[in-house]
Amino acid sequence: MIVEPGFAGSERAEVAAMFWDAFGRKLDRLLSPKANALPFIASALDPRFALSAREAPGGALIGIAGLKDTRGGLLSATALDLARHYGRFGALWRGPLLDMTDRPAAPGELLIDGLFVRPSMRGRGAGTELIAATMKEARARNLSRVGLDVAEWNVRARDLYRREGFIDRGRKSAGLLGPVLGVPAFLRMTRDL
Repeated sequence: MIVEPGFAGSERAEVAAMFWDAFGRKLDRLLSPKANALPFIASALDPRFALSAREAPGGALIGIAGLKDTRGGLLSATALDLARHYGRFGALWRGPLLDMTDRPAAPGELLIDGLFVRPSMRGRGAGTELIAATMKEARARNLSRVGLDVAEWNVRARDLYRREGFIDRGRKSAGLLGPVLGVPAFLRMTRDL
């Protein structure tokens, strides 16, 4: 397994499907129907903010670590992008709710903006490899911390991050979005470099 930066434009639909598989449970009420969500996500993906785990150089995708810094993140969409996939009314109510899910990166921090692995490849070390590559990327950028938010109910992800040296920094309520996302709270986790 290797980890390399970005992904090919021809892989957008595949990455969007992997993203939906990992986060669809949380985003279903905001982005469904799936027939609209997948092309919307594919169009919003920015490969400059991704690390890809592959079977071999240029080989099949295993997983993605989305990155976010003060310049942007893995998903970046405008109101026009939303309107193109959901219509004006759909964009009108989805946009503000999606904005509420955003966590900006602090100066000196690299955020893991979603880490997802193909279901058939889970439990084989891809997540660990993607986290190690993210730490390496943060060091190369001379950043001081890597952070993330993880759904409180996502025990498997929480345990992985803890094994990799991330420390719980507190619980953040999802507030009004809790019922929409099905996530009452997130755990903020960081690892200093």
